[in-house]
Amino acid sequence: MRVLLIEDDRGLGSAVRDQIVDGGHSIDWVTRLADARDHVAAAPYDLVLLDLMLPDGRGLDFLKTLRAAGDVTPVVIMTAMDQISDRIAGLNAGADDYLVKPFDLDELTARLAAVSRRYHGNPNPHVAVGDLTIDLAAKSIRRDGRSVALTAREWALFEAFVQRPGVILSKSQLEERLYAFDREIDSNTIEVHVSRLRKKLGADAIETVRGLGYRLGAP
Repeated sequence: MRVLLIEDDRGLGSAVRDQIVDGGHSIDWVTRLADARDHVAAAPYDLVLLDLMLPDGRGLDFLKTLRAAGDVTPVVIMTAMDQISDRIAGLNAGADDYLVKPFDLDELTARLAAVSRRYHGNPNPHVAVGDLTIDLAAKSIRRDGRSVALTAREWALFEAFVQRPGVILSKSQLEERLYAFDREIDSNTIEVHVSRLRKKLGADAIETVRGLGYRLGAP
């Protein structure tokens, strides 16, 4: 999952960034709405974490503009504004969830995972694919009842396939998943990781669609 964090508090921003990276996701962090607009225009995101009070404007206005443009990317608001009216305004503007500061970082992780699952049409964290049993919340996989260990990079790629069953993912889309792990991604990085996933999960776990990319198979 690639996350855009819009937060001007350096302490909180650093903590949230580290929590998301430790969870195996990639993240871009900006402190101004102007930069957030540039990032949204330049790259696809799976989720946006949005503070409501930024140095150059209101996060709520940014959210309304996003939704008015037809952007359906999940947005989780983070704010110290804890009045019921504030929460209603945020949800009515198109937010998918609302976290009041201060919040527990583990709760943040759980809420992000839940929002992501809802957005991809599967609120259930438990998924069965062939002989694989996948727990998206626990980031665990069992094959024929035996646990399979994936590295953080392997999980980041495999999660992308599980969240979009049947959808062909291009090499560039998959490279976005590894953004947080390597500043530079080699030209054969995706091929190498797909090969490793097939060895661990089955030769048919990921199908190659020649000239287009890869999609979840049926191991």
